[in-house]
Order: sequence, then C-alpha cells, then structure tokens
Amino acid sequence: MLALVCPVLSGASQSKKTEAEEREAGYAHVQLFTRVMATIREHYVDGSKVSYKELTYGALKGMLAALDPHSQFLEPEDFSDMRSETEGQFGGVGIEISARDGAVVIVAPKEGGPAFKAGIQPGDRIVRVDGQSMEKSSLRDVVKKLKGDPGTPVKITVMRGNDKEIKDFSITRDIIRIESVKDVRLLESELTGGELVGYIRITQFNEPTADEFENALRTLESQSMGALILDLRNNPGGLLASAADVAGKFIPAGEIIVTTEGRNPAQRSVVRSPAGLKHSGYPIAVLVNTYSASGAEIVAGALKDLKKAILIGETTFGKGSVQSVLPLPDESAIRLTTAKYYTPSHQVIHEQGVAPSIQAVLSREEEDELLKLRSGATPEVEKAAVLLANDEQLTRAVHVLKGIQFYTRRDPVTVEPAPEKSR
Repeated sequence: MLALVCPVLSGASQSKKTEAEEREAGYAHVQLFTRVMATIREHYVDGSKVSYKELTYGALKGMLAALDPHSQFLEPEDFSDMRSETEGQFGGVGIEISARDGAVVIVAPKEGGPAFKAGIQPGDRIVRVDGQSMEKSSLRDVVKKLKGDPGTPVKITVMRGNDKEIKDFSITRDIIRIESVKDVRLLESELTGGELVGYIRITQFNEPTADEFENALRTLESQSMGALILDLRNNPGGLLASAADVAGKFIPAGEIIVTTEGRNPAQRSVVRSPAGLKHSGYPIAVLVNTYSASGAEIVAGALKDLKKAILIGETTFGKGSVQSVLPLPDESAIRLTTAKYYTPSHQVIHEQGVAPSIQAVLSREEEDELLKLRSGATPEVEKAAVLLANDEQLTRAVHVLKGIQFYTRRDPVTVEPAPEKSR
C-alpha cells in the first residue's frame, strides 16, 4: 500500500490530513490492483496462467522482492522447506546464498553437502543454473532452481575471485543433514607448544546447536582445557535464539547479547543472556572471516563488546537484518525484514559487519587448503602440518591465547624496598 507525500501542516490538522490522505491512497491503489487483476484474467492470452491463486502469489512475490533481497513470499511448500532447514535437515545442494552488489553470492556451502564436496566455495557468485542465466533472478528464484528431488542432477556455473574465473559444477541433489558443532578437540601439540587449547567449530546455528555446544565445552573442560578457540568462519547464521544461547554460555545472565530496532518503537527488542551454567576461567578467541554472517556476527559482536573473547580474522559479512516469518491462513508465509541487529555497544551489524580485534587474512590458496582439510581431502597424518603451515588465523589465535595464559599464571613480581640512605 502506497502513501502520498503531504505538504507540511501544523499540529493536529497535519496529522488528520496525513492519515486521511494515506487512507485514500490505500483505497485507490488496492482498487488499481484489483482492476489490473481483472484485466489480466479477461485478456491475457494463456488462460491457464490467470487463476486468482497464481496471480495473487505472483503479485505477493513481486511485492516482497521489491523491498529488499531478504524479504520474500513463501508458498506453502517453500514455507515447509524453510521449517525443515531450521530443524537441521532439508533437501537440495547444500548452500547458503545472499545478495551482494547485485549478484547472488554463496555465503557458505554446508559442510558434507553435495556443493561442498563438489568444490563450491564461499564467495562464488552464481551466474547460471542448468544453463539458465541467474543475472536478474531473485534469491528465491535461484533457490527454487537449485532445489529438487534427491538423486537428481543440477549444473551450477559460478564466477570465482577477482579474476572472474568461470567454473562449472555438476552436482547431485541430496538430503542435507546439518551437523552444526564439529571438530571438538584439543589442538595438536605441534601448534600449541604443549598448551591445552581447545577448538570448537560451529558451522551454523540450528535447534540442536546450543545443546551440542554445551556438550562440547564439557568434554574439553574435562580434559583440562586452558583456553578455547571458537571457529565461526564461513558460518552463515541461522536461528537467533540458538546464537544467543551459544553466546550466553560465556555471558552473565541478564546481560544484553543483541538488540533489534525497527521503524517503530514497538519493534525494538532486547535479547539477554539466559540463566544457566556459565563457562569461565579460561581465555577465548573467536575466528571470523568475510563469510561469517547473521547469527555468527551476533555471537562475535556480543563476545567482543562484553570483553569475553578476542576476535581474530576479517570483518564479517554484514548480514544484520531481522526477518520475521509471518504465517498466512493458506499455509504460506511472508518473510519480512522488520528490524536490524545491534551489538551490546549499539554498533549496527547490517552492511557494516563486526571488525576483528586482530586482523589476519588468509590468501586464496590458504583458504582452498583449509576447505580441502575440512572436506577430508587431506590425509589425517597431514592435518597438523597443514594447520600449522597454512591457517594463519588459527595460529595467530593460539599465539594470543598462549600469551594471555603466560601473563595470567606467572608469579607476581615482588619489588624489594630501596635501602634507606644513611644520614
């Protein structure tokens, strides 16, 4: 519904006239919409495409897509698929995509999924699906092209890197099962110098993540972990509640984790750390990169602002808007951007990202090597050497944590009093 721009008036008369004009504008445009729908139904050449449902759904898709890349109309099947994703299992090729600079960009291939195994990487821009150009397609259109029955093939063409290399991938769709908490272990002594540094990687935030993360922390603490590295690189986000629960493992109950603010004051909300067991007593480093997004940025921003962790890596993606999913009577839904995320110090995340405390950038070759390691392409016996030689962000985190451990546990320095001067 559109509103007219009104001349400046004063006091109550301005408010009343504005409300009246907005109401009239609304009626006029709804009337225009229904007239266009009636005209299409009467005159369009293909009568099989002009049912009220098809025209209404098409109009709703266009309406939501015109707002921003993240707002969308979800048909009943799409809405059902979205709910399956948040529960940790869904079908497709296994990628998280977003819009950036007019292109559809892969934020992260889901580990263990078909796209990840095929070699698709974060930052790849989708240019064609099954030979059809995606240049002017919405995010939803691309998603629908990628989805299909398990076992069916799809060809994805991407543009990679600044040199704009074009690469084709033939991928077989599958059911995607998401294991969100991975690689729980004490890091190799070759990297830590014998210090007991724990490592946990979270690939995304879904319903089981907080419980899995709690179990991982307890496992490492039972092994006398003295410091922790939490790896959120290439984590595309997920459920806000799950991300808040993970951050809340280290933040005192009641402290602000993130605030959301929209156009209206009523849309402001504050997410606070929940009550429950808190983990403390050891320093924490969080690894982030350009493709840490949404929920990963909330965790990173909260731990940084509240001085619970040191961020190491690159400025994050900057996907900090809130999409509210509003179900409709026919089992469809709208996913509507209603607010933006702010860190505890009121730093906006959207389009800005969260800056690291310590900048550390991997080269493209190092990123490729890391992805090979995670895909299992590197033999187990080479893991320690690969980590030590190529993951500069991880090694920087280890050095920082070792320095903190050294200074916090060393014996206090005693200063002998100066001898009194003889008179």
